[in-house]
Amino acid sequence: MASSLERLVRMLSGGFSNQEQAFENPPLYAHILVKFRPLPQLAPGSLLLEQSYAINPAAPYRIRVLRVEALNGQLTIVNQALAEDQRFWGAVEDSELRGRIQTSDLLPLDGCAYVVREESEGFVGEVEPGCRCLVERKGATSYLVSRLELNPAGMRTIDRGHDPITHEHLWGSLAGAFEFARTDDYNDEIPAHWSEQWGD
Repeated sequence: MASSLERLVRMLSGGFSNQEQAFENPPLYAHILVKFRPLPQLAPGSLLLEQSYAINPAAPYRIRVLRVEALNGQLTIVNQALAEDQRFWGAVEDSELRGRIQTSDLLPLDGCAYVVREESEGFVGEVEPGCRCLVERKGATSYLVSRLELNPAGMRTIDRGHDPITHEHLWGSLAGAFEFARTDDYNDEIPAHWSEQWGD
């Protein structure tokens, strides 16, 4: 499990863009940048996630701290918000700002962990069952159904929101998954002590 855990962290630690997809079909897909960078000062497997529109990368519409861990033989990506997250906008490109993120800044997001399994050369993850990952969007509360497919070349993601009462589909991609190509590799930022702890 330790080797799978490390492989997942290494595969996530990078930058991704769906530029090709967005340029081919602009009415259906915005051009989005996604970056995951290791946070060595936090628990092993902690990564800063920033997701932004390519036209305004300085103002991410999603910023999270993820923690990849193995619980009872199951790979899990724990999702955490940041208190007053605007303080850390742009930290994915600013090492000093990234270094200021502390455990005390993290807010748990209940029900929003991804349960991950190995598949062929990569991994597939889905939000944990139970419809408990609630998000506010356009003034309405919905629960998130999300899937992540990760491989050495890139990743595919699909996010959809559903009504907590009726389970009606409220928002999210109708055209299919977002297709991201890998653009950056941040593996050299993974601290050696993480590997040592995973090997225990």
